[in-house]
Amino acid sequence: MGAGLVERGAILIDADQIVRDLQRPGEPVFEAMVQRWGQAVVSADGTLDRAAVAEVVFNDADELAALNDIVHPAVGTEMVKRRAEAAEESPDAIVVLDIPLLVRPDGEPIAERYRGLVGIVVVDADPEIAVQRLVAQRGLSEEDARARISRQADRESRLAVADFVIHNDGTLADLEPQIDACHRWASSLA
Repeated sequence: MGAGLVERGAILIDADQIVRDLQRPGEPVFEAMVQRWGQAVVSADGTLDRAAVAEVVFNDADELAALNDIVHPAVGTEMVKRRAEAAEESPDAIVVLDIPLLVRPDGEPIAERYRGLVGIVVVDADPEIAVQRLVAQRGLSEEDARARISRQADRESRLAVADFVIHNDGTLADLEPQIDACHRWASSLA
């Protein structure tokens, strides 16, 4: 979805990419994660072993909370910084903050970290389709996919914060008219 808006002139600030940037060796987030979980989360080449982290945090709510406490504040700070830079460089551009976990698992939005958001777009998919895609596209087992989804905010909580919803139950081609409509909507916002 974000790429489709970029094709239409928007600037994308991707939370997942920021997480990857902050989890590089030598970065404070990486160091905090290694301090918490030890060398078991470091791969042979010295980078973060994401599968090892996932195995720890997606099977233990306390460890997931610890990961979130390490990662989320740093990501929020970096997103605010990049948003300000984008606004300074291109004041008339639509700036899209791609935040997969904008709503906490308890249903509370974390949008307060991103004051001044003009609108929230939620990309929604049936949970069964989401499981199928995680299995097919990321190689997760069905059990792992379901466990990860269960640790995220439910569909209703995500939809409750939406100002605009893109339905992602179909093909990529099905998304195009919705992305066009979203771009028109975002362009109309002050």
